[in-house]
Amino acid sequence: MFGAAQLQLMKPTAHLINTARGGIVDEGALYAALTEGKIAGAGLDVFAQEPPRPDHPLFRLDNVIMAPHVAGVTREALDRMGLQTARNILSALDGAPIRENVINQDVLG
Repeated sequence: MFGAAQLQLMKPTAHLINTARGGIVDEGALYAALTEGKIAGAGLDVFAQEPPRPDHPLFRLDNVIMAPHVAGVTREALDRMGLQTARNILSALDGAPIRENVINQDVLG
């Protein structure tokens, strides 16, 4: 989705942020855009190869912030996921509709 052509359309002051999927950004094209001043910077927490190699070229750039893709893995988030799962299992065993963490509840009736 973001290769050399798309990066060329960005302003030189722009920052590319990718927290979705690593494969949607051509990392070679991003490196070129960053080192050639085509864009100002990038923030990434996903990479085409997970985990990225220790010698990944983007690690050497001062205009890139990289983080592991674990923002949702806090103690509180894990506790909440466990509780939601347990409630959903109990609902299924009781023959009740599953209501925890359902976005489109209108389809449940």
